[in-house]
Amino acid sequence: MQFDRKIYLDRLVRRMHDGTVKAVTGLRRCGKSYLIFKLFKGYLLDNGVPRERIHEMAFDDFANERFRDPEVFYPYIKSLLRGKGMHYLLLDEIQLLGKFEFVLNGLARLDNVDIYVTGSNAKFLSRDVITEFRGRATEVHLTPLLFAEYCEVGGQTRTAALDSYCRYGGLPKVALAANAEDKEAYLKSILSETYLQDIVGRNRFRHREELEEIMSILSSAIGSLTNTQKLAQTFSSVKKQTISRQTIKRYIDALGDSFLIEGAHRYDVKGRRYIGTPLKYYYADLGLRNAWLDFRQIERSHAMENVLYNEIRARGFNVDVGVVVVNGKNARGISERRQLEIDFVCNTGDKRIYVQSALAIPDNEKLEQEQASLRRVDDSFRKMIVTAENLLPWKSDAGVEIVGVLDFLCRPELWA
Repeated sequence: MQFDRKIYLDRLVRRMHDGTVKAVTGLRRCGKSYLIFKLFKGYLLDNGVPRERIHEMAFDDFANERFRDPEVFYPYIKSLLRGKGMHYLLLDEIQLLGKFEFVLNGLARLDNVDIYVTGSNAKFLSRDVITEFRGRATEVHLTPLLFAEYCEVGGQTRTAALDSYCRYGGLPKVALAANAEDKEAYLKSILSETYLQDIVGRNRFRHREELEEIMSILSSAIGSLTNTQKLAQTFSSVKKQTISRQTIKRYIDALGDSFLIEGAHRYDVKGRRYIGTPLKYYYADLGLRNAWLDFRQIERSHAMENVLYNEIRARGFNVDVGVVVVNGKNARGISERRQLEIDFVCNTGDKRIYVQSALAIPDNEKLEQEQASLRRVDDSFRKMIVTAENLLPWKSDAGVEIVGVLDFLCRPELWA
């Protein structure tokens, strides 16, 4: 079965011939090679690009090991860029090419080449390439399958598919696996043998067990506020280990650089400023998170929140955790300041939408509770509550839109 990954193919097509290196980043096994070697190459061929002007190389292929040497690769590829017309260079796992920033910089200066590269580590792409090129590189971040893409496999109702998606995530090979046993075995295998081994080796961590403990804590706390100081205290009081905040931050940064997790910052909506720590962390793929916990602790509310976060990010929005400060009096009549939370403050360009996640809204009391923070935001941007209930979209008296999660995930025209 072929997933069309239309969102990401369209993003590559829009950036054709713009003079930049297109860096496709994302989690290992999420389909980066498939995107450029199958889908994008197919687009080029379908639109009349001669096959001999499309040059491919996967640097993680043993057959191409000698080309990891820039002194070998650069003259070789230059020898292919002859004649009139545009050439298309498709390079997979570019971080394995020595001095790749300088090589790409040289190639990008040529008028007859359009460059597309992939990589699986933010340190090698988001930071180095984008910074080094100073405006001559753009990033297209690829995610595991979105829920609507996951549903393309068929054979299940949308409700059953969502339960499966929240349990096993959206890695393409997992979506196509025949049964639950195969899905779980694959997720556990690649998590330990690919992701963690890569993180430990790349960062030269000496204490893998500490990294694994951080993974366990973050996996159990998706959607919860987390900071390095509290994690250090947890190690001290519960694990009887002393680990500095700086070391814990290194572990978390490494998990983020591998695209396993992503942190959402807190944003004071009225004060229009970022608050800093603590952050909320979400997994790029819930299947990997659940595999780490041996498929225990799969709570619907946290799983749905993680799915919504990933969907919104994939649609091109930046996402923060909203904080609304409210002044009032408590039950004893004493003045106090309270912080109400908005799950997601979503921004792209001049567009903003506030999104609250809720399992159900059975009555007016629950509705008031869920929209309390939204009602205190005094701007005209859209405000929405996404509920696990299968219901038709409607709007409350306060102007807050209520949308079922299946419509939110499968009908982005309602909000994106």
